[in-house]
Amino acid sequence: MTAATTTSPTSTAPTPGQVWTRARGLLAAVLILVVAGITFAVVRSGTNHGQLDPRSADPKGSRAVAELLKARGVSVTVATTLDEVTAAVGPDTTLLVAGPNVLTRSQQLRLDAAASASAGRTLLIAPGPGAATRLAPGVRPEPHHPVSALAPSCELPAARLAGTADMGGTRYTAQAPDAVTCYPAGGLPSLVVVPTGEGGDTVVLGSPNLLHNERLDKQGNASLALQLLGSRPHLVWYLPSLTDPSAGTEDDSPGGGNEDASEDPSEDGARDEASDESSFLDLVPSGWLWGTLQLGLAALLAAVWRARRLGPLVAERLPVAVRASESAEGRALLYRKANARDRAAEALRAATRTRVAPLAGVSARDAHTPEVLLSAVAARLTAQDHDLGTLLFGTAPSTDAALVLLADQLDALEREVRTS
Repeated sequence: MTAATTTSPTSTAPTPGQVWTRARGLLAAVLILVVAGITFAVVRSGTNHGQLDPRSADPKGSRAVAELLKARGVSVTVATTLDEVTAAVGPDTTLLVAGPNVLTRSQQLRLDAAASASAGRTLLIAPGPGAATRLAPGVRPEPHHPVSALAPSCELPAARLAGTADMGGTRYTAQAPDAVTCYPAGGLPSLVVVPTGEGGDTVVLGSPNLLHNERLDKQGNASLALQLLGSRPHLVWYLPSLTDPSAGTEDDSPGGGNEDASEDPSEDGARDEASDESSFLDLVPSGWLWGTLQLGLAALLAAVWRARRLGPLVAERLPVAVRASESAEGRALLYRKANARDRAAEALRAATRTRVAPLAGVSARDAHTPEVLLSAVAARLTAQDHDLGTLLFGTAPSTDAALVLLADQLDALEREVRTS
């Protein structure tokens, strides 16, 4: 035996090849599930491509209403950053905010200051609690209602001329006494117009459906959209983007901090929390939510499939008889290949203790208890030339030669006990 062999550590950990062999099936199943989920989500989300984009001709886009407005002399400008919006708004401008819930708190305060100073019209699409509090003070969202054909039920000229329209979605309560509420669903309006002074106003729309290409020719959607968006000669169509540099700034716009400080801090904190939750859900397309649910269900079914074999062990008759010597030799070769001298020595000692215990009058329960077994075996021996404690309960041999010597000593001890 070489020095390298005698000092090599004992290791029973699986090799990288064994780990890969065991895990590759599960990894392949996970990869298939991920690819299938991504494919499904991409296919499902394809119908929402360019949603509310005035340049998109997709079903959820808004190119149709933009073209109608241009035909009537209204200029349409698409803005994707807050700086572009603040530079473009004015008294002769209508500002459409397609995703107010995507904006951060500082962005909302800055946008509100710019819109209030412009004395123009601001139209918000389905703002959540935080966005409504900062961009349309006095307007609070209520539970959603399915979008359907609703009658205006108000005195707003644009709504009365349009008649029935696809409204609903988020409903609102308005505290301002001069606010105009239209298209009620379940007693709560889904369109609110709040005057802001100097000829300006803020329009809160509970659903974007009437602006979609696929719904513009239904009901009075086109008429209502053209009147709400075409009341001024210029339209700024704001599509908030997560890549907007202003989204990473922490400082509030001039005047925003004072307006926010006038609110109740505890109430504002609750609104901030509700706004964060609503904004996160608004950022997740429904296709991804359904895709995640289906991936979870598929993972559960895969776990049940893999666990179907688990259960109590069933004894089976061996197809061939294996001699004890062959079994012992095979196990010895495995121990030697793994350098598991500790396990081999413990197996030899345990077997010897089990066999000599009844010869020394020790019960099987105490066969592996040093205090009981050692004294009983020592009483059977005539010559005390063995260190019984080390022999029967000692440490593992450090070399193969020491292991062979231990086996011989145990065999001799057992013969001596049998013949004593």
